[in-house]
Amino acid sequence: MVRLAALLRGVCGGGMLLITILLSATFAVACSDTAPCKVDQGDYLIALPQDGSAPVPAVVFIHGFGGSGEGVMRNRGLVDAMVARGYAVIAPSGLKMSGRNGGSWSFHPERPRRRDEIAFLTQVRDDAISRFGLDPDRVLLSGFSIGGSMTAYLACANPDAFAAYTPIGGNFWRPHPEQCAGPVRMLHTHGWSDGTVPLEGRVLRGQDSRDLDALIQGDVFHALSIWRETNGCFQLKPDRFETSSPFWRRAWDRCTPGSALELALFPGGHVIPAGWADMALDWFENLE
Repeated sequence: MVRLAALLRGVCGGGMLLITILLSATFAVACSDTAPCKVDQGDYLIALPQDGSAPVPAVVFIHGFGGSGEGVMRNRGLVDAMVARGYAVIAPSGLKMSGRNGGSWSFHPERPRRRDEIAFLTQVRDDAISRFGLDPDRVLLSGFSIGGSMTAYLACANPDAFAAYTPIGGNFWRPHPEQCAGPVRMLHTHGWSDGTVPLEGRVLRGQDSRDLDALIQGDVFHALSIWRETNGCFQLKPDRFETSSPFWRRAWDRCTPGSALELALFPGGHVIPAGWADMALDWFENLE
């Protein structure tokens, strides 16, 4: 350190300025898929593609209940599939829960909030764009389970915050929102035999679904009706069906220009299914 200081003192004018800029840039990006990037309200991890010569697109992926950004990065099948497609993968961490391992999200608008999650996630987006030179027009927000619910609530409240939304195994909870702020581009993926977050939802706390204090997951099909209304879709029934791949898909095309809505079902349970990353990125890249 003494030698470095002496060296810097010996560099004149423009050379000193150049070294200062280089050192500042090095320290500014001194975070990665193992070293957290710090923002005011929390932190995130990031994995970058090998070829970062041009502004690259990104996926901000929100973990589920009890998870963490580190846990997302350990899912190498998911992360590597997206990085191989030229995407940065950004994994923010939910706040730690008292007496439990891992973190969670204050996603439900009618439940107590420990943090303004929408402000945090948009801050993560802005910090990563600035710090790593990402393409601001190609940032996809996704999440699994409660992370999928967090994705849906952010899309409902601030639809223009991200280019598109791809929740997996989680969407709105009861009571369902009455309306959202504006049209979105959304692909919702769900397991047909999901028992943790069933397509119809389930009661987590309380006597039954009539208990006003109960904590109850939402109905995915009711969520889709909200999204159809939000997107101004012409019909209740889908305009397209796709059953030739592992994902059975239903899409609504005659909606507000610039919006998109699709449901992808697969035969498994409460998991991120094999092939999801490529399916979701294909959908994202084919949006008009």
